[in-house]
Amino acid sequence: MPKARANGIDIEYEEFGDPKAAPLLLVTGLGAQMISWDDAFCEQLAAAGFHVFRFDNRDSGLSTRMEAAGPPDMAAALRGEPHPAYALDDMAADSAGLLDALGIDSAHIVGASMGGFIAQLIAINHPGRALSLTSIMSGPSRGEGVSPTPEGSALLFRQPPSDPEASIEMALAGRQALLGSGDPFDEAIERAKATRAVKRAYYPVGTGRQLLAILTAHPRLERLRSLRVPTLVIHGQDDILVPIENGRIVAAAVPGARLLELEGMGHDIPKRVWPQVIDAIVETARKASVPQPG
Repeated sequence: MPKARANGIDIEYEEFGDPKAAPLLLVTGLGAQMISWDDAFCEQLAAAGFHVFRFDNRDSGLSTRMEAAGPPDMAAALRGEPHPAYALDDMAADSAGLLDALGIDSAHIVGASMGGFIAQLIAINHPGRALSLTSIMSGPSRGEGVSPTPEGSALLFRQPPSDPEASIEMALAGRQALLGSGDPFDEAIERAKATRAVKRAYYPVGTGRQLLAILTAHPRLERLRSLRVPTLVIHGQDDILVPIENGRIVAAAVPGARLLELEGMGHDIPKRVWPQVIDAIVETARKASVPQPG
């Protein structure tokens, strides 16, 4: 797959669909690789009329690993003395830089979980780059929203896996815990996904550095109120990691934002909701050609 030089790092990316179609950038979540955006989901977005790009964030997958920063000091962070290697704003700048490298002036931006935080910052920090914004199972910065449930916090602050095989088992346990009540756990499918990810890239220390960036993110709720791009907020009602109140807070902050709450969905985008999600993204993208108030 190709790499692009952007914001001083190398970013691994992949594209789907007609290069003449409207560009859509998929931004992934904490510790996730671009393949967490299911191939079939990307193909369905492309069939809906988008030129789709997915990519590995810094410190994940096959993009640049920020090894010079050293391992994250999570103990210090939990004591209230965090020393992040970089900020979510830097990761948003990576995304904007990728668009530059691809020769794209502006794109529809879709982010999930941490990717939703980053997508919001692309729209805030890089005016004109976001044609529309879709924030999925995401929220405002820490301290502005609702914390994970105790079960969600336990998942977030687990000890990193000791080896690739342990990483697969940890991923399976996490996936099962994060699924909503409407989605049965299919161990065979989830094991295949986790194994594919580990074989492609195994780098838990990068996930720790990304987590510190989340924990130390600057408040952005007031800045979200200044956005004037078509915005869609999608959230599962059973999310234990980023409870649904966080999606409601973001949707209430962005003028004219649409909130789509999905029953039985947890911290995941299960296949059964793809039609609703894709239709909502298409509808939001259509509004980009309509002048926004203010």
